[in-house]
Amino acid sequence: MNTVTQNSHSPYSSRITGTGSAFPQNRLTNHDLAKRVDTSDEWIADRTGIRERRIVRPGDPSEQNSSLGYAAALKALEMAGKTPDQIDQIIYATVTPDTLIPSAACWLQHKLGARRAWAMDLNAACSGFVYALATADQFIRSGQVRTSLVVGADVLSSVTNWSDRSSCILFGDGAGAFIVEQTHAQSPHRILSSHLGSDGDLWEVFHIPAGGSNLEVTPEAYSKNLHKMNMKGKEIFKSAVRTLSDYAVMAIEANGLKPEEIDWLIPHQANLRIIEAVAKRLNFPMSKVLVNIDRFGNTSSATVPTAMDEAVRDGRIQKGQTLLLDVFGAGLTYGSILVRW
Repeated sequence: MNTVTQNSHSPYSSRITGTGSAFPQNRLTNHDLAKRVDTSDEWIADRTGIRERRIVRPGDPSEQNSSLGYAAALKALEMAGKTPDQIDQIIYATVTPDTLIPSAACWLQHKLGARRAWAMDLNAACSGFVYALATADQFIRSGQVRTSLVVGADVLSSVTNWSDRSSCILFGDGAGAFIVEQTHAQSPHRILSSHLGSDGDLWEVFHIPAGGSNLEVTPEAYSKNLHKMNMKGKEIFKSAVRTLSDYAVMAIEANGLKPEEIDWLIPHQANLRIIEAVAKRLNFPMSKVLVNIDRFGNTSSATVPTAMDEAVRDGRIQKGQTLLLDVFGAGLTYGSILVRW
C-alpha cells in the first residue's frame, strides 16, 4: 500500500529551508574491524562500498543520540535563520533513542529549549526520515504547523552484533536534520509529493528479537545477542532494489516528469551495490546520485538527510533543482519524496 500526498486544495505547501548533520568523532575503519572479526578492507569495500564509519563513545554525553540530533538541528536552524522558540513541531525518526521514555524528540526539545514545540518519535527504521518528512509536510499543508524540525538520527552501534561479520561491517552512527516551513501552494521551492509503503509480512528479514514487550532482555537473551540486529542479507538486497526502484518511478510519474529531469537521486545508504543496481534500473547516471556510504556506512534514518546536507553545503545542490529522496528499511518500510529545492 502507498500514499501519495499532493493536496491541490490546500493553500499551503512546505519548503525545506535548512539542513544540518552531525557525526561522532571516532572513525572505525575496515582495517580496525579486521582486528575484531575475520574480514578485510578489500572484502568489505568490494561488497558494500564502505571504507569507514563513525561510532559513538559510550557514556559520552556529547554523543548521545539526542546530542547528535541537537548538533544537527543547530546547523539546520542557523541555515534557515530560525531560533528554537520558532519551532512548532519536532518529529524525530530513530530506532535507537536515548531512552524509551522520554522520547528522543523530548530530549531534543529539552536541549534546544524549544518550549513552543510539541515533540514525538517515529520508528520506521531506515525509512524513518522520509516518513517523518512526509508527516511534517502534511501538518504544514493542513495549516496546523508553520515550522517543523525533522530529525533522523541513530546510534546503530548500540544494537550491532560486533561478532557477526556479515552485519557489523555495515553500520555507523549519525544524525541529520531539516527545518521545514510553510510556503504558498505553488511555490517554486517546495515538497512536490511523498509516497510511502510497508510490508509487515516481511518482518523477519530484519529485526531485533528482544528489548520490546514480547521479549525482555534477560541474561539468557543477552547471552544470545537477541537484543542486537538480526538480518537476512540476500532477501534484503532483492527487496531493497525492487522497492527503491518502484518508489522512485512512482514519484517521478506522479509529477509528470522523466528520469532525466531529476537533478539528484538521494537514496538510502545501505550498500553501494544496491544503489548502483537501482541507478541501473532507472537508467540514471551514478554522477547524479549522492553517496556518502563510503565514509559513514549505513546510519539508518540519518543517511538521506546527511547526504543531502553535505551536497547543499558544498554547492552540488543548487536552487531550483529537483531532488528524489528514496528509502528502504526494516518493517519492511519504504518510500520516496520529490523536492524542488
